[in-house]
Amino acid sequence: MVRPIANAVVVGLLACFVATGFFGGSTSMIWGQDIVAPTFGGAQFWTDCFIHGNWRIQQNAVSGHYRLLDDRNFRRAAGTYEYCHERFDKLKKDLDLPPLKKTTVVLLHGLGRTRNALNGLAKTLVEDGEWSAINVSYASTRKSVSEHAAALKQIVENLEGVEQIHFVGHSLGNIVIRHYLADRSREAEQGAANSLPAVGRVVMLAPPNNGSAVARILKDLTLFQWILGTTGQELGGAWDRLQPMLATPHEFGIIAGSLRDGEGANPMIPGDDDLVVGVDETKLPGAKDFLEVPAAHTFIMNHESAQRATLSFLRWGYFRSEEERNPLPLPKDP
Repeated sequence: MVRPIANAVVVGLLACFVATGFFGGSTSMIWGQDIVAPTFGGAQFWTDCFIHGNWRIQQNAVSGHYRLLDDRNFRRAAGTYEYCHERFDKLKKDLDLPPLKKTTVVLLHGLGRTRNALNGLAKTLVEDGEWSAINVSYASTRKSVSEHAAALKQIVENLEGVEQIHFVGHSLGNIVIRHYLADRSREAEQGAANSLPAVGRVVMLAPPNNGSAVARILKDLTLFQWILGTTGQELGGAWDRLQPMLATPHEFGIIAGSLRDGEGANPMIPGDDDLVVGVDETKLPGAKDFLEVPAAHTFIMNHESAQRATLSFLRWGYFRSEEERNPLPLPKDP
């Protein structure tokens, strides 16, 4: 029974990628450094390396070239990173773009998704008024987690005027965040100059903090390998090599999707699950709070309870209240 389900999962993923422009089709590849052209905003082959509000500089995962997108996903420049940044600086001045707030929330989408998946949550956070929010795009299926973390590092290093950052990740985005935090800690221990924004709180939505049972089952299927690339393998058969490179954040909370009240909806996953990640797979000792919501993996970021809990944790450090906090304690020393 598992193999037909596995095949159905892969076919479903393929259909999703076709629908989201995974196989190209962008009109952004109109050469000429200052030709303004519409784009899809970077579906699967583009990674952000600089963000200011909804403006961004992206690098193509295949060609390596850069482009500058405005807040409507129109390409404003293309070429080298330096050229794109020079054009942004001029446009920022000409258009009087507002600065980021001193506290900014950084959002990262999951595997095979785009930043559009988190637009609703980002809007909710911005409407709160306490902070700016930047929604990161990255070529999740084309590079390794280590490379995604390096791109996130470049973004954080260039957040002008920002003094503190919070993180909100969906699925794989949380693994990228954890890798980035480990890299950052290691560099600090090695004496690297630290003028970076301070890290505040982290909210993890449906994180595969213990790898993915589904990815382990599908890891030998050629189509799975081709569609989800290196990162798909890292969540499955290569998890034991990836896990030691991940940090446990200082102050974080976890929101897991739970569809069957302990029985599970996906037979490939032990225990309860959200169809893609098991509830137990999300758990990471040290979490300040843990919450289950009745939401599927794909849509958990749009669930009203999850959005409300995310906002609460970023503000107060708990999902519902101090009295209802459900921490996941660290193991006691022997």
